[in-house]
Amino acid sequence: MAFVMASVDPYSDYSNETDENNSLPRNWTEEDDEYYYDDYYEDQPELRKSLNIMSLVVYSLAFVLGVLGNGVVIWVTGFKMKKTVNTVWFLNLAVADFLFTAFLPLSVAYTATDFHWPFGRFMCKVNSTLSTLNMFSSVYILVVISVDRCISVVKPIWAQNHRSVQRASAVSLVVWFLALVLSSPSFVFRDIAPGMKNGTIVCFNNYASSDDHSPEVVALRSMRHCVMIITRVILGFVVPFAIIVSCYAVIIHRLRTSRSMSGRTGRPFRIIAAVITAFFVCWAPFHIMAIIEMINHMKPESDFSPTLHHVTMIGFPITSSLAFLNSCLNPLLYVFMGQDFKDKVCKSILKVLETAFTEEVSRTNTYTNSMLTSRSKQKSFSDAEV
Repeated sequence: MAFVMASVDPYSDYSNETDENNSLPRNWTEEDDEYYYDDYYEDQPELRKSLNIMSLVVYSLAFVLGVLGNGVVIWVTGFKMKKTVNTVWFLNLAVADFLFTAFLPLSVAYTATDFHWPFGRFMCKVNSTLSTLNMFSSVYILVVISVDRCISVVKPIWAQNHRSVQRASAVSLVVWFLALVLSSPSFVFRDIAPGMKNGTIVCFNNYASSDDHSPEVVALRSMRHCVMIITRVILGFVVPFAIIVSCYAVIIHRLRTSRSMSGRTGRPFRIIAAVITAFFVCWAPFHIMAIIEMINHMKPESDFSPTLHHVTMIGFPITSSLAFLNSCLNPLLYVFMGQDFKDKVCKSILKVLETAFTEEVSRTNTYTNSMLTSRSKQKSFSDAEV
């Protein structure tokens, strides 16, 4: 794994009536910012401005760090390191995050122009689909990494005989296919319509694919809205998180009871704690907010809670920003901790610098090359340790 966000375009859904003089649903979904824009913000311009500024800062930061960080990961794992099972996992994880962060400028422009979408219906659908695809693919790749590590610790001989780059690549394809299927509703239901302000176009979820306000259509819209949120919470967080926690619980138990591994528990424990903490901190608040929003909007109008409405209005931009940042943290947590990767990055960057200064400092270049050659003969590079 954006989402939220996610952009966090894929993660929040709102099904409400359509304005009588406009095709845009009232309280329409502003999913690229994980909160919707309605009259509430008109009454609190300072709050709206603050949330927009926060979103712009986070989107821009996530774009720069995500593209650069994941780009380096793709470069190193795809072209510099020997192909192993671990590099396959990390490469796919980086690709998922890179695709998501590469499209963040669209969300930046959308927010900066006060939520006017000038990129057309197709890009509205693509942007939302890529965001959801990132969420599911990233989470499931992390699940695969956790299961793979668990098997390697519990059944090391079996893992040694059955783990291969080809099988890892096949599993990765299955993960991408599953993530694509789960994200396809975003492409189907995402739509554009004239905004509340003259001349503006918004990108929102049109779950009924209709402007009809009949009870049947309203019920269909509400049902699809509920199904989308429940699906994302269960399949995008609860089940993956349960599997990840279970795998690392088994790993921790095995490391503590195994004398042969007892001397190597410090590093794995730290990484395990970082993995679980980052995943929980980035995604749990967002999904909790989504559940609160769904429950409140499923209530009859007479039971609608303004307090919960206020909480979700403020909470979605904040929790979505956390989900965004997950795409920047993954390279650090899952790849940069590997000694092999760090060595490769340092040497590759150093090689680029050497090439750039060849004519000016040829003696220094020659000396550095000899040092690198000497060191490379003394070290053997294995899978990135995570």
